[in-house]
Amino acid sequence: MTVAAVPARFSLGCAVAACRGRGGRAAVMGAGGSGVQGVGVLNKQELVGGIHRHIGKCRLFPQWVASIDISENADANANVVVKLSDSFTEQSEEVTSAVDQLLSGQKVDAILCVAGGWAGGSAKAKSFYKNCDLMWKQSVWTSTISSHLATKHLKEGGLLTLSGANAALSATPGMIAYGMAKATIHQLCQSLGGEKSGLPADSAAVAILPVTLDTPANRASMPDADFTSWTPLEFIAETFFNWISGNNRPKSGSLIQVVTEKGKTQLVPAQL
Repeated sequence: MTVAAVPARFSLGCAVAACRGRGGRAAVMGAGGSGVQGVGVLNKQELVGGIHRHIGKCRLFPQWVASIDISENADANANVVVKLSDSFTEQSEEVTSAVDQLLSGQKVDAILCVAGGWAGGSAKAKSFYKNCDLMWKQSVWTSTISSHLATKHLKEGGLLTLSGANAALSATPGMIAYGMAKATIHQLCQSLGGEKSGLPADSAAVAILPVTLDTPANRASMPDADFTSWTPLEFIAETFFNWISGNNRPKSGSLIQVVTEKGKTQLVPAQL
């Protein structure tokens, strides 16, 4: 299967949606890459818009959305632009400081990490080192930062989602860097679901494991593919909204496969 190339850059984004109403404040923070393409990649611009629309169903609650990314998000009410860096500690400290200032002590109901990318190749590939570095930055850096932010800013009973991959449940010899990074996220999620992980009381860490997401970039790179087996971003947004609302939320540490067949999508817990 042909997949579009991923830009050789690290990207981390964050969108904060806040609802205010009689019962107090509900807030969502989402972290995700912008401009990346490939299998299993969430288009943050579309996803944030989808989450925003679903939150908008709560007519009593006006919503506010902010984005933290390497570029601005037109769907957001506020933006924090993050500088690119080859240093994980510099990037993480910058993002953490920016979010601290943005939230000013407020807690959020959910942190949704939808960052990621794709790169193919075996261990013999000339681009192997480069691909490993890219996948680590796009997937592991962002997931690690999001997890730490959850320990600081998530409410008790809140939700953290991470982006794994269905393919990484088994060997990925044709895309080792990608599989290695996604498998790391699976382990991170399972660890966060354990006691003394640092997450607030009664909160949940859940990883979604899609196969192929229906994004414009994927359609452009695979125009002859069977789109009925691709998962719509709107389904992901609605799933997140339901989990944030407490509906059918998986237990903490769960790896949830997102499987679409003939236009019908199901959430299937991974059996390891």
